[in-house]
Amino acid sequence: MGGDLGPSEIVEAVKLVLTSGEEIDPILLVGEQSVLQPLVKKAGLQTGDRLNLVQASEVITMDDKPLQALKRKKDASMVRALELVKAGEASVVVSCGNTGALMAGGTLKLRPMPGIDRPALAAIVPRENGFFVLIDAGANPEPTAEHLMHNAILGANYARVVVGADSPRVGLLTIGTEEGKGNTLVAETNELLKRLGSLINYVGPIEGFQVFRDQVDVVVCDGFVGNTLVKTWESLATFINGMIREELTSSPIRKAGAFLAQGAFRSLKSRLNPDRYGGAPLLGLRGNVLKAHGSSSRHAIASAIRAAEKIIRKDLYQHTEADLARVHDLLLAPSAT
Repeated sequence: MGGDLGPSEIVEAVKLVLTSGEEIDPILLVGEQSVLQPLVKKAGLQTGDRLNLVQASEVITMDDKPLQALKRKKDASMVRALELVKAGEASVVVSCGNTGALMAGGTLKLRPMPGIDRPALAAIVPRENGFFVLIDAGANPEPTAEHLMHNAILGANYARVVVGADSPRVGLLTIGTEEGKGNTLVAETNELLKRLGSLINYVGPIEGFQVFRDQVDVVVCDGFVGNTLVKTWESLATFINGMIREELTSSPIRKAGAFLAQGAFRSLKSRLNPDRYGGAPLLGLRGNVLKAHGSSSRHAIASAIRAAEKIIRKDLYQHTEADLARVHDLLLAPSAT
């Protein structure tokens, strides 16, 4: 209910998924039923085995202060959705609403996994020959080295689920690959990640030149850097698409060439499209939460629903929890002398 484009765009996204032939159901739409029911009817959908409505009379808006909103609006759609996951009545929440409220609500309602202090947002970004997971994409702008170490574990498990990497290559983003480059946080995190041994495939510190090459599957950084990077990439992708369109339509000859190469351009546009994955999961909680942009289109939201289904089907939570337990054991073990 709290997304920029309103509940009508959510309903249209659900229609895209339910009419695609994919086995993704049931879907619960949480919000004010007097608003949702006409939208569902207009979209040609029916409630039943595959789609149900859950009443929530209040909405957390983008302007609400997260903790105040969670305290005052007990019957908000976001709160009710998180409670469904906590009660086991749903397996994952997909939301376009207030990011701060979703993070705070997820942490308070679902609680972090054992060993995790703060959850992290993971975004999927295109690179040479595929995609990589960027973590943290904005949940925790001032982490400790231990937080970043946990993010590496969270990101590696998510990469196995969404990117399909069997042994995801994990890199720590800094300003140079030489030992000692970067700030104290990077140096401390690097030492912790090296101690994990074979638990993750840590390739060491990486710099900006390597991010979009086929050298890593997971890029670990703090939430301030990650949020800046992912928004810069999304802006750049839009700019490149617009620039290509402008150049290819600037003359009749170029238009003819563009027509002959339209298949290649469609493929390029698809790879650069930020809507391809649609959302970033809030990893590290005792339940699955996936955050989509507030301004997400129906196609982006549909992509987020599909990503949510993968999280459920591949049992991301259980695998991550097991790895975190092994991390705890490794760090408690005495260091070799």
